[in-house]
Amino acid sequence: MSFYLDDAQRQQIQRMRLSWRWRSQWPTWLLIAAIYGGWFGAALGARTLGLPLALAAMAVLSCWYMSLQHELLHGHPTRFPLVNALFGVAPLAVWFPYAVYRDSHLRHHDDAHLTDPERDPESYFVSPQRWNDAGPLLRRLLSARNTLLGRVLLGPWFSIAGALRDAAVSIRRGDMRVAASWTLHLAALAALAYWLDERCAIPWYAFVFGVGYPALALGAVRSFHEHRAATDAPERTVINEAAWPWRLLFLNNNYHAVHHDLPGVPWFALATVYHRRRDGYLARNGGFIVRGYGEWAARYAMREVAPAVHPLHALSPRPAAGAHGLAVPAFAAEPMAVAASRPVTALHRRQAVNASQAAWNDDSARLTG
Repeated sequence: MSFYLDDAQRQQIQRMRLSWRWRSQWPTWLLIAAIYGGWFGAALGARTLGLPLALAAMAVLSCWYMSLQHELLHGHPTRFPLVNALFGVAPLAVWFPYAVYRDSHLRHHDDAHLTDPERDPESYFVSPQRWNDAGPLLRRLLSARNTLLGRVLLGPWFSIAGALRDAAVSIRRGDMRVAASWTLHLAALAALAYWLDERCAIPWYAFVFGVGYPALALGAVRSFHEHRAATDAPERTVINEAAWPWRLLFLNNNYHAVHHDLPGVPWFALATVYHRRRDGYLARNGGFIVRGYGEWAARYAMREVAPAVHPLHALSPRPAAGAHGLAVPAFAAEPMAVAASRPVTALHRRQAVNASQAAWNDDSARLTG
């Protein structure tokens, strides 16, 4: 659900929602055209550009595409999830089916359990039990993952392994929806890889490891310590006042505390919402602010930003099983992984995607009543 700092902000955002920019969503439509046009343009121009430059351009555009997928699953540019999904199913970023990522990410927006390694599928923490079950090598890797360099280099491997493992668990359990999502994704991926090889002289391995993996690594920069362990849920989410190239690449998701409070606000309005009430947001999130990704690099390039074990995990009662009564496998909480062992029901998806729309409809009634 949407959280407004006060009723004045609620009414202010309602007025923004009535603007042509917001109603038409033209910045998002332009974004879709730019990403698809740029990606396929770079692929078709690979012989002219040279393979290294073409792959680099495609990797950046694939990272941008992942930001677009995030925008799509939150209800933009249309109110219809199926229409939005049509722009997000193409495997331009290689690794994850759109429907699986959507379900996992919507579970992440349960802010009451944010960072909980047994409930938040995008947590970079592990529980004490999982830590104790891990061997020395895995412990070192988990600790290294909480450095910025480790997040970029190792984070994608954790995500990919988690996604494949969770897909196998779900399919063995008979989850036909997950099976269908992966089947569609792999079929589209094979077709795209074939087209790239035949038409653009880009081998499949160059696409997978020269585009897909670097795209995940670049995206890992944004997710680095965007959530911290804190007793109060609003204080868990960062504000990153990044430079404009990063803001464009990540579609203003660096204003992450604003996004978690107002998940239905489109990317092009997040900066305005934040800057109008900057002091309010910094008070609400306990001053959890960083002034650009360079600050993270300077402080935590090779030093852990936080321990791998969730520092507050043992302080609260733990469920004996997952949120839906299923045992949670070891290290199931990975960014952009499936978390398929804890499925999202149709009700959860409908509630998460439409929550802000319902709130705004209520706002409309208040303003016109």
